[in-house]
Amino acid sequence: MTMRTRTDALLLAGFCAFLFFYGIGQFGLIGADEPRYAQVAREMLERRDWITPVLNGRPWLEKPPLYYWQAMLAYALLGVSDASARIPSAVDATLLVIAVYFFFRRFRRGVEVDAALMTASCTGVISFARAASMDMALAATFAIGLLAWWAWRECENRIYLALFYVCMALGILAKGPVAPFLAAVVIVLFAAATREWRLVARSLWFPGIFLFCAVALPWYLAVQLKNPQFFREFILQHNLARFSTDLYRHRQPFWYYLPVTALALMPWTIFVIAAFVEPLQTWWAERKSSPTEPDYELQFNLFAGCWLVVPIVFFSISQSKLPGYILPAIPAGAVLLAEYLRRRAEPSSKAEQAVSKWLAVLHALVAAAPIVPALLIVYLVTEHRLPAGRPMLLAVGVAFVVCAAIAVTLASRLGLRMLRFITLIPVVLAVAAVFKVGSAAIDQTLSVRPLAIELASVESHRLPVAVCGVSRELEYGLTFYRDKEIPRYEAGNVPAEEHLLVASPKWMQDVAKQTAGRRLLLLGHYAPQDVDYYWVAAASNKTPSP
Repeated sequence: MTMRTRTDALLLAGFCAFLFFYGIGQFGLIGADEPRYAQVAREMLERRDWITPVLNGRPWLEKPPLYYWQAMLAYALLGVSDASARIPSAVDATLLVIAVYFFFRRFRRGVEVDAALMTASCTGVISFARAASMDMALAATFAIGLLAWWAWRECENRIYLALFYVCMALGILAKGPVAPFLAAVVIVLFAAATREWRLVARSLWFPGIFLFCAVALPWYLAVQLKNPQFFREFILQHNLARFSTDLYRHRQPFWYYLPVTALALMPWTIFVIAAFVEPLQTWWAERKSSPTEPDYELQFNLFAGCWLVVPIVFFSISQSKLPGYILPAIPAGAVLLAEYLRRRAEPSSKAEQAVSKWLAVLHALVAAAPIVPALLIVYLVTEHRLPAGRPMLLAVGVAFVVCAAIAVTLASRLGLRMLRFITLIPVVLAVAAVFKVGSAAIDQTLSVRPLAIELASVESHRLPVAVCGVSRELEYGLTFYRDKEIPRYEAGNVPAEEHLLVASPKWMQDVAKQTAGRRLLLLGHYAPQDVDYYWVAAASNKTPSP
């Protein structure tokens, strides 16, 4: 291993450790999906069942098993915890960064570190690398697969084509048929843009198809045999119906993914737009020419552009939209930008220099902007607003200094050669601020973990817990932290035995009705999420209080 390789390895390891793993369990699981997926993996591990996802003892067939398998391994090695539930996504993000590095080192040497660190530091990648969800697994397998396909297209080595098929199989195990479908659309669109239709036929390689089937089909066949309702629930409801209808109430406007993609690509958004437009202009100007040899540099940019656009357009058509859906497109932005740096590190004309300076100013504004909400994260999660006065002035002042430093550096003779280094500074500052300043507030306000700890502290013995009038996030959070199914009063599921009840104060009248004739004792109020918790006696009223 050369000195440069060792330096690159240490640099990537350090940034991946900080961006993906640092403070990974500092606050509890957030939302409804994180604790739900984490609980499914725990129940599968407890049952030693690697086939059927299970939640509250019943088959839960909304998602494929790749994340669950990874989480089960993490639980087996490290025990069940918030950090263990999130480690699979952090590992997947790290593998993605490593794959980007080695791809560029082999095929686009000179910017391999830039490409890897730009991928790692995209807001979307950092966010979902720290989430107990399927999105990072899909994005990583999809991106590695498309890079492998291009490697085969450029060097004709079928090892890369085999890797492409294996990655697509892992993608379908990560989140379903969307992975191979999107890859096929990207390849067809690229073939149309370059008028190389033979690429489509050549990509349909029988040994690769066999590999795909060998990796993906065993689980799908096994889960269908054990659960005859699987096809209806997973394919018809959670894929086709989710795409074509607003069955799960995630409707957003058609243009929703434009701002979401711009935010997910931060801090690189401005330069990614420039990197996308430039090769598109070149291709449009040369589209009628017939070169004797393919221009791999231009074609690779077109391929990355197709990769960026296809998921955005596809999910914009969908009637159900969530931010994580767009994650497979984000690595394409980093890839385009790395290629842009290879071409434009030293502008050759005054016009190009002027454009670079304008880009430098816009980029500096976008790159420094996240520092403000990061420093004020406590106000955002507790008061849902940015404060006025001194805190705001301090945050804006820090962001302004960073913004000015970035703009001056990029406008200097060093130019784009300093882009990676100077832009990573606000990324590191923002991530550090969120965890140093905001972890406690995030934990108390957005996670159920502190409430679960508070409930445990008032028990003299372990009791069931029920809820009434609370969010799905709180319900699923308690399911994970109590490791028990949480019945809902409003659904008619009122436990007959002694139990604890977590309820919204607005539902007090319903609570009184449901517990009529039973002792009800208010134990406390959890202010960060505005819920009360009670002790409810058994229906016979003979059970002693805690």
